[in-house]
Amino acid sequence: MTSSTAGAERTIMDHLLDRLSALGVQHVFGVPGDYNLAVLDRVVAHPDITWVGTSGELGAAYAADAYGRTKGFGALLTTFGVGELSAINGVAGAYAEHVPLLHIAIGPTRETEQAGSPVHHTMLDGDFDRFARAHRQVVCADAVLSPDNAVTEIDRVLIACLRESRPGYLRVPRDTALAPVPPHGPLVVPDPRQGDAFQVQAFRAAARARLAAADSVAVLADFLVDRFRARDELAGLLRASSFPHAVLASGKTVVDESSATFLGLYAGASSRASVRAVIDGADLLIRAGVRLTDLTTGKFTHGFDPAEGIDLGPTTVTVDGRAFPDVPLAVALTVLTELAGELIGEGPAAQPPTTGHERRSEPAWGKRPIGRTAATAVARARACCRGVSPMVRPLTQRYLWQAVAAAVRPGDTVVSDDGTALFGIVDHPFPRDARFIGQPIWASIGFGLPALLGAELGGPSRRGILLVGDGAAQLTVQELGTIGRHGLKPIIILVDNSGYTIERTTHGRRAVYNDISDWRWGRVPTALGARNPLVLGARTPWALDRALSRAVAATDRLVLIQAYTGKDDVPPMLKRLAANRPDRARWVP
Repeated sequence: MTSSTAGAERTIMDHLLDRLSALGVQHVFGVPGDYNLAVLDRVVAHPDITWVGTSGELGAAYAADAYGRTKGFGALLTTFGVGELSAINGVAGAYAEHVPLLHIAIGPTRETEQAGSPVHHTMLDGDFDRFARAHRQVVCADAVLSPDNAVTEIDRVLIACLRESRPGYLRVPRDTALAPVPPHGPLVVPDPRQGDAFQVQAFRAAARARLAAADSVAVLADFLVDRFRARDELAGLLRASSFPHAVLASGKTVVDESSATFLGLYAGASSRASVRAVIDGADLLIRAGVRLTDLTTGKFTHGFDPAEGIDLGPTTVTVDGRAFPDVPLAVALTVLTELAGELIGEGPAAQPPTTGHERRSEPAWGKRPIGRTAATAVARARACCRGVSPMVRPLTQRYLWQAVAAAVRPGDTVVSDDGTALFGIVDHPFPRDARFIGQPIWASIGFGLPALLGAELGGPSRRGILLVGDGAAQLTVQELGTIGRHGLKPIIILVDNSGYTIERTTHGRRAVYNDISDWRWGRVPTALGARNPLVLGARTPWALDRALSRAVAATDRLVLIQAYTGKDDVPPMLKRLAANRPDRARWVP
């Protein structure tokens, strides 16, 4: 590893940065504070790390989250107390959504701590560990570093983050960070695909018997496939088997959504009928990296029994409730791919049902249902409004998200904030190699703008497209200035519907707490420092089509499209979700 400062004695902070660089980290997000300033000098001097100063620590945490999803690992650095507490919500979100990142909090010197000095950013009671204790609830591993334990504790925390795909936390006194690093060896990362050979073979036998006996097979995929680095193995299974497959909202783009065997989004009773018929009606449902939550299952209205079928977790798989521990997700998918090849060679195999209760008698492994593309959806939306000019009729949420999905290009990264944007876009397929970043599990509004920053820096070859409502944008809009300062050129589609429409749908349609300030959004990018932004407005379908066309072509600058929709207008999927009643849920945990 290259020395971080030529001719200078290497410090514990230099060593930590070297470890992060070895994991693919090239950017560290955060905010300066007096406790961390001298440490930031080491960050700036490191040859392989770029410091990204954000407008707030919460934005740094959201950016590190999206960076971790894009690059495989993220990092943020804050000051002790006030800084780390501002970031903790973003770290908690990364924990809930299984994103590996490291939060580094730089604090007062060890001498200050040992003396119990009443210094700023403390409660003046000599307790310097209370914020570390708070973080312990939202990280998978943590440590307070000293010169004696730094090397071993850094490696322990990083390995835990990789193993569990979750955040870690280091509290580092300033003098410890700047102390000389003792001798050390390379970071030894355990092989995530190394399982127990006996359990793998036992799973193979049970899975083979279950597949051979199944009248119909379908696959439901979710975000843990991505977090535990099993995308390629899942793609291999789907190619080898031609199993019809769907995703949950949290797993959007974990599979190739342009595939002819891709059914679409599964969301329990909120699903399209054709998707639900196959997933709920399959004799054998293979669940790959699935977590069943209220918002992704239509309020627990999924129609399959979670205790049945083949369930592939990060490190444990089950077959009809029988558990096989120490079988990693990627290994289990490889086993199923091999079994699919064997069963195809033997003849009759699984086929999805035509309805939730009927079975097809003839085998048809090679038949591939044709999915509806986003462009076709736009055409249908236009056809339903014939006789009304698209130049004058109001823009609707239905049309907005169909048109946006049709504008997504291969290689784009679409980042969605929570709310109508998330529920509007997830139901529409993307082209091959497009990626999606959302936060439907933690569901913290304001995530999107900083996440766009992290996604673009983590994947500079991909153009970012942000989908965000006006209410969510107001929470973290200051990071638009950070995006501009780094010369990034995303497309931002801002839904201007005068407040928290998703909350209006839930409760308080005209309640004052669902109202927000009316901003002049067209002036915001320039005011926050974006250079030569292209600002467009769209109140009609015609104006939206024109704006999207210009935005896709304008790759040389940041584009903001202000899309106006009705205060009470919501996407079709959100309407279906709102219609689900608690008494319709069969599988509430």
